[in-house]
Amino acid sequence: MLWKLNSPQVLGLACLGIWLGGRLKRALPLLDRLNVPVPIAGGMVFALAALALRDRVLNVEADTTLRDLLMVAFMTTIGLSARLQLLRRGGGAVIKLLAISTFAAVLQNVLGMGMAAAMGLDARLGILAGSVALAGGPATAVAFGGTFEKLGVRGATAVAMASATFGIAIAGLIGGYIGGRLIVGRKLKGESHSARQAEQSTTAANLPGIVVIVGIAVGLGNLLSLAMERIGLILPAYIGAMIVAAVIRNLGDRFGWFDLAQSEIDLVGRVALYLFIVMALITLRLWELAHLALPLVAILSAQVAMCWAMCLTIVYWGMGRNYESAVTSAGFCGYMLGITANAVACMEELVEKFGPAPQSFLVVPVVGAFLIDFTNSMIITALANLTR
Repeated sequence: MLWKLNSPQVLGLACLGIWLGGRLKRALPLLDRLNVPVPIAGGMVFALAALALRDRVLNVEADTTLRDLLMVAFMTTIGLSARLQLLRRGGGAVIKLLAISTFAAVLQNVLGMGMAAAMGLDARLGILAGSVALAGGPATAVAFGGTFEKLGVRGATAVAMASATFGIAIAGLIGGYIGGRLIVGRKLKGESHSARQAEQSTTAANLPGIVVIVGIAVGLGNLLSLAMERIGLILPAYIGAMIVAAVIRNLGDRFGWFDLAQSEIDLVGRVALYLFIVMALITLRLWELAHLALPLVAILSAQVAMCWAMCLTIVYWGMGRNYESAVTSAGFCGYMLGITANAVACMEELVEKFGPAPQSFLVVPVVGAFLIDFTNSMIITALANLTR
């Protein structure tokens, strides 16, 4: 039996998933100790249920239109937060994290190619199970899967998408745990919530206005993304909206067109993020992982171990050995194994418990959602040409 979920039904399940995630975390303290985000906890229930029912009782197919739109809306709120004065203040941290992330993308491919070759597989499968699927995520997997198939790698898109699915599931489960262990183990302290709230803007509530601006940026950003596609740029669909939102925000600041309270931008972003994550897990094709060959599982397991080790060492040490760097490490795990939404959800889980980390929320989305896509695309393209 096949059940096709339409957009209203997916939205209803997503809201139910958020409620269910909160209930699960209260009922199972282990989830809270592991710092598993609420939408991850609730969404995984649906993903596991779909896997259990698949080809036995019920096959579920969900409409992805609303999921994709909410992903773009969430990334648009990241663009609205990209104020030039903040970017200048965090410029050094952005450069450092981008350098670490680019190095990690190279290591993902070196590890993947080396293990694939050692097991007698096409080394290019290691690239697909490396930075194509992990640092890149599903959008990059789709974009480059076809390219690798044209180069003679059979089933490249399926391998890349299955690997990306694996990465998203794992990143959401371990990112918060990694950051939490760093914070607790090293007795790190962040700002108090009250101190941070005192610094926030006292701008009058303008939540409807922010929603309107997000909608405008999404529409104009789609036109920009289509234009970039026409000139051959392979980038995630949300990049155009992020750029437009950043331009709108900084022009508004420069000319005083409007005042946007960061707390309200964060609220709109959080709603979009939570709904998107549950929808992403509802549409997660976990059964594809069941068909992964043992060698591919071995490669992906090694990738997780390497990323975990980098979070505890290179990222934590390189970003300052402090509370912010611990939160950034959680975010790094989120986007280097999964997607930026994983990163932000894991960081939000930590700051709710341990205190704000403003620099992390500036640096991680800029690198994870935007800059790494450029450097990763160049790395993948270079390796594809070298191994053809």
